[in-house]
Amino acid sequence: MSHISGKNTKPEILIRKLTHSLGYRFRLHKKELPGKPDLVFNKLRKTIFVNGCFWHGHSKCSRSKLPATNRKFWKVKIAGNKKKDKSNYIRLKKMNWDYLVIWQCEIKKSTTEKLSKKISAFLSG
Repeated sequence: MSHISGKNTKPEILIRKLTHSLGYRFRLHKKELPGKPDLVFNKLRKTIFVNGCFWHGHSKCSRSKLPATNRKFWKVKIAGNKKKDKSNYIRLKKMNWDYLVIWQCEIKKSTTEKLSKKISAFLSG
């Protein structure tokens, strides 16, 4: 698992392409914002996080099932990630930034049209 990248994942690239095709322009992984969001829309003060279900502990998702080996380590690791995510979302709100979380399983299950509507509604609202 050490070879898994935190940036430029397939789901993230798909969301980038989709958002770009909707006419929105964005920055990537802005270090000044809590959590270094995947997509940053400076003028709109909005961000999008593309979260992997396993790494961010997506509840009620089959992809977030803990491995059979070393369960204690993974339980602590995922709980820490969830806590850090929550803290980052609170800090963003305090800075008057809005955020949208798109889950990996949501990308797999949804149609492009459904995701487009969700992203457009978030960015235009």
